[in-house]
Amino acid sequence: MISLIGIGPGAPDAMTLEAEAAIREADLLIGAARMLGSLPAHTGGEAVAYRPSDILEILERERPERPCVLYSGDPGFWSGAEALISVLRERKLEYRILPGLSSVQVLAARLGRSWKDWALVSAHGQDGALLSRLNAGRPVFLLTDGSNGPASLCRTLTEAGLPGLTVTVGENLSYPGERIVTGTAKELAGRTFAPLNAVLVEPAPVCPQRVPGIPDDAFLRGETPMTKQEVRAVILAKLAVKPSDLCWDIGAGTGSVSVELAMQGKAVWAVEYDEKACGLIRKNRERFCAWNLHLIRGRAPDALDGLPKPDKVFIGGSEGRLRPILRKATEGENPVRVCVSAITLETVGKAMEEMESLSLGPEVTQISVSRTKKVGGKHLLLARNPVFLITGGRP
Repeated sequence: MISLIGIGPGAPDAMTLEAEAAIREADLLIGAARMLGSLPAHTGGEAVAYRPSDILEILERERPERPCVLYSGDPGFWSGAEALISVLRERKLEYRILPGLSSVQVLAARLGRSWKDWALVSAHGQDGALLSRLNAGRPVFLLTDGSNGPASLCRTLTEAGLPGLTVTVGENLSYPGERIVTGTAKELAGRTFAPLNAVLVEPAPVCPQRVPGIPDDAFLRGETPMTKQEVRAVILAKLAVKPSDLCWDIGAGTGSVSVELAMQGKAVWAVEYDEKACGLIRKNRERFCAWNLHLIRGRAPDALDGLPKPDKVFIGGSEGRLRPILRKATEGENPVRVCVSAITLETVGKAMEEMESLSLGPEVTQISVSRTKKVGGKHLLLARNPVFLITGGRP
């Protein structure tokens, strides 16, 4: 029987009695060097490994009777145990899980709070994992990594328009050097923290939930062109945005489409060159609490370099660069869906041609909107200019 043991946050006295007993009786302990070095005395052997393939190789070579594989925190909470369990099941090897205290439990206890309503997130290798969860209006607990530490996460909050949001960092939880630090995102963005840490972000302001197609007059727009309400609703329907989707809005203008994409998807990158328009996007992001909206000032396709691969792409303006933009948006083999907005037949033809060349199977939809206007005691129905949406993608 293979035991997968959660040893808690790290200090020996934070381990469960069940875990201690299993470790004492083990004839082989496998885990990271830091964990092996923190254990109470035992008589079995030790092996440093954390990859499932390495662990299996050791188990096959040593043939232990009572092996224990060690994990920090709890094996069921953002743990490497998940990958090993999958392999053990495939090979029909018997195992058991001994739970341990997770960092979220320890930090909540230190703060004297319940954690039942917290959104639990791992920032390990997940850029944007924090901002995508703020729209729910709940505290967000994060497990950090080397590139997404507390200071980096606080800089992300500040750049998203939330410099005053309250953040708590728990350092070296359960160790002698434990420290709890609370401050605003802006204050903590310049601080240095111990590598072992966990972060709690208090709830961000949220916008009342709206269905797709926010009224035009709800946005700040100035003189910048804006995609109208009815067209925005159809764009979201054509793109079929899911909560897990990463989106691009190219030629974002006022950010009206960006805001709606942010409300429906995981994150959106709004690309816009005009500085006045960028100012409007920032204001509309704050107005609608679209904290997962990232503003990129620049011209596509060059401004798209370095952005995460998108799932959904809206192109509202291309300035004659439609071909390279489409090619950049559809690089690789990942599934992607693209919607191009056009008001001229020439742009429709160009978009069709380029999408066909990329095997995106384009479809054209014309949207003709009329709205009432009161003149004297009568109501007239005034037509707006028709808009074409060219949509395509690959599964």
